[in-house]
Amino acid sequence: MSADSMAKNVVLVHGGFVDGSGWQGVYDQLTKDGFNVTIVQNPTVSLEGDVAATRWVLDGQDGPVVLVGHSYGGVVISEAGNHPNVAALVYIAAFAPDKGESVQTLIADPPPGAPVPPILPPRAGLLLLDREKFAESFAADLPAQQAAFMADSQVPWGVDALSGQVTEPAWRSKPCWYLIATEDRMIPPPAQRAMSERTGATVAEAAGSHSIYVSQPAAVASLIKDAASRANSAS
Repeated sequence: MSADSMAKNVVLVHGGFVDGSGWQGVYDQLTKDGFNVTIVQNPTVSLEGDVAATRWVLDGQDGPVVLVGHSYGGVVISEAGNHPNVAALVYIAAFAPDKGESVQTLIADPPPGAPVPPILPPRAGLLLLDREKFAESFAADLPAQQAAFMADSQVPWGVDALSGQVTEPAWRSKPCWYLIATEDRMIPPPAQRAMSERTGATVAEAAGSHSIYVSQPAAVASLIKDAASRANSAS
C-alpha cells in the first residue's frame, strides 16, 4: 500500500469503566505522524448505544478508517466495524466476540487460576470496579497516583452493555490486528490469544497491564500504523 493510499483516519473506542481521555498518549503519537484521529466517547450504558455513537463518528470520516477498540471497545468495533468506511480493525487487549457472543458469555467460564475482575454488584443496572482493587486489576503498570485517579473517575458500565450480543462480527470480513497485554488481569492473556487466533489477526504482544493503551502508547500506535499501512493489501 503506498503512502498516498494509506488509511489516514483512525477512530479510537474506549472500553468499560473509563472514557476516551486514556487515549491521549496514542492520539499524540498518531497525530504527530499525520493521522487524523477521532476519539469516540461511548456512553457505555448499552452495546446498542455505543455502536450508534461509533457509527455516528464513522459517518463523518472522509476516507478509509482504522477502527481501534480497547477491552469492551472490542465488542463495539466488532459490531460497528461493518461500516463501509472501516478498512481495518485493531483490538487492544480487547474482547473479540463472534456472532451471538457478549462480554458476559466470554467471561462466563474463566480458565482455572485466572484472576477475577473485581466488579461490584450492579446498582440501578450499572457496574463499577472495586476502587481498592482497581490498580492491581486494571492499571498495575501505571503510577499509583494515576491509577487512583482512574479508580475514582470510573464511568459506570451498563449491565446491558455487558450482555449486548454481536449480530455480525466485522472481523469475519475485515482484516484485523491484535495487541495482547501479557500482564493483563482483566482479560486473561490466554483468552486474548484465543480470540486473536480465531479472528485471524496479525498479533503483537507487549508486557503490560489492561491499561496498556495508557502505559505503552508507542506500542499501541505502532500496531495501528501497521494496520493503516497494510489494510488494503490484507483485505
